[in-house]
Amino acid sequence: MANTPSAKKAARKIARRTAINKTRRSRVRTYLRTVEEAIASGDQTKASEALKAAQPELMRAASSGVFHKNTAARKVSRLNARIKALGA
Repeated sequence: MANTPSAKKAARKIARRTAINKTRRSRVRTYLRTVEEAIASGDQTKASEALKAAQPELMRAASSGVFHKNTAARKVSRLNARIKALGA
């Protein structure tokens, strides 16, 4: 356990940041789940609308460090390709 005042403060900051990151990660996963469900249903317009809502949320999480920016870009790219394939 932390003994010095600075270590105690650091522990508090880490706990606060962890809680924020946890909610951001959960929120992104919810958005991604709605996109996945729309793709599974086969509705291209619904899926593209869900992706339009999910993309800014995913990039916001990437900019705050919850996800790596390349991971977020990869997820968006792959979902976009799957949605595009629905129409073909």
